Amino acid sequence: MKTRDVLQRYFDSLARRDDWASCLADDVVFTSFTSPVKEARGKQAFLEATKRFYGTIAKVNVRDIIVDEDRACALTHYELQPTGGAAAFTSDVAEIFTVRDDRITSFAIYFDTAPFPK
Repeated sequence: MKTRDVLQRYFDSLARRDDWASCLADDVVFTSFTSPVKEARGKQAFLEATKRFYGTIAKVNVRDIIVDEDRACALTHYELQPTGGAAAFTSDVAEIFTVRDDRITSFAIYFDTAPFPK
């Protein structure tokens, strides 16, 4: 599978609230480049570190995917609905991926934290 195909499968699964986690390698490295920078190593650590975010996704729109061999950048727009009655909001994210053996092996995100509830 090509890098673009793996990412398309990931985002399609995410939009369907399907098994998007199957697109991740067991040894995936996730980095959030917000302040402070956070890193999770391994699929289980990634799922634990991101479960709150993934639980709030109401809709994802992939605006663009730029691919260079096994690396790619996706520009995405998320509509998020927090639990507990908090107001819905949106977030634009730059997501950087590395893909090997049909799985996402590294995943880094860049986004503005201002819209997120404190």
